[in-house]
Amino acid sequence: MKTAVLAYSGGLDTSCMIAWLKEDYGYDEVVAVLVDVGQDTDFAPAIARGRAAGADDVVLLDRKEEFADDQVAKTLLANALYEGAYPLISALSRPMIAEAVAGLALELDAEAVAHGCTGKGNDQVRFELAFKAKFPGVKVIAPLRDNVWTRDEEIAYAEARGIPVQARQASPYSIDDNLFGRAIEAGMLEDPWIAPPEDAFVLTGSPASAPAPVEVEIGFEQGLPVSLDGEELPLWKLVTALNGLAGPYGIGRIDMIENRSVGIKSRELYEAPAAIALIAAHSALEDLVLTKGEAVAKRELEPKWAKLVYDGSWFTPVREAYDAFFAKTQELVSGDVRLRLQAGTPTVVGRRSEHALYAETLASYATGETFPHQAAEGFIAIAALETELVAARERKLVRV
Repeated sequence: MKTAVLAYSGGLDTSCMIAWLKEDYGYDEVVAVLVDVGQDTDFAPAIARGRAAGADDVVLLDRKEEFADDQVAKTLLANALYEGAYPLISALSRPMIAEAVAGLALELDAEAVAHGCTGKGNDQVRFELAFKAKFPGVKVIAPLRDNVWTRDEEIAYAEARGIPVQARQASPYSIDDNLFGRAIEAGMLEDPWIAPPEDAFVLTGSPASAPAPVEVEIGFEQGLPVSLDGEELPLWKLVTALNGLAGPYGIGRIDMIENRSVGIKSRELYEAPAAIALIAAHSALEDLVLTKGEAVAKRELEPKWAKLVYDGSWFTPVREAYDAFFAKTQELVSGDVRLRLQAGTPTVVGRRSEHALYAETLASYATGETFPHQAAEGFIAIAALETELVAARERKLVRV
């Protein structure tokens, strides 16, 4: 008996794939795997749809906490923003989903794993690199890459086989969401000249109609947020709560043209209120605590980490090496950050840590300051040596 394990979302595409894997690919048994990474959905209709489509089993795996404590935690320590803007929402969830699917496939001694990605997206790369890392040698099937179907063709196929179809008309957007945020693309958004309509957004309100600013206090231990306004929370609950607080201000709305792994540009919208707020707060606390050398080195590695994860290389030694460096820098990054939530942006208005390297008596211009002013002249003289040598050389060349 040939078995395939499918990374199942519950939508039209992956529901049809259950039947395709049996009818077109010759698999006797198909197990559909739903992985809960904090997406805002009712899984019951998806489970029923999967069974109606012919799945021999539909397995729901709750990975919210693991997703928060692994992928989300590491991206916060890295202050990761792909191309300076995108907090890796979908890119973070793919390794967790793929690992869960591959793990079940190994348990079942399955011959293949399958996913619902097309040939022009990033997710096919992320899923397949993760599958190969967690189940070396497994056959990977991508039906939507093998055969491009229109939505009307898929709906007709589903109806002919008694697969429930939620909507007969195409949604204007393609949506992916998880605990860390929401990704929106396709439809009218494919024209980069068109402004994003308000109906594309769910997690965030318009900055133009934001409520009055408020301040929140975020507590950190070794670089990770652990409390919100004095209440200690596990990371997944803290992210969820902060999404609710920051979203109405339009914080975390991102509209960007990004460079995909497969060599094309795409216009993407994202909503990530908590992600953007937490990265701003964490960066501010690092500024207070890290040495100059640590900060410079870390800021150089952060975009490299973000690109690595965006490109699907989660399960690699180099990512683990970056993480080890980041973890070392975070040993003393504990303290509190006061963040003002206001229209469109989170603003850091206060930060404190018992490990701060900021010394008020050195930085102050007030009475009682302790900066060694007399040492500055010698510092400048040493720093200027090369500058003066270069200037002298230039004068000599002009005279020649």
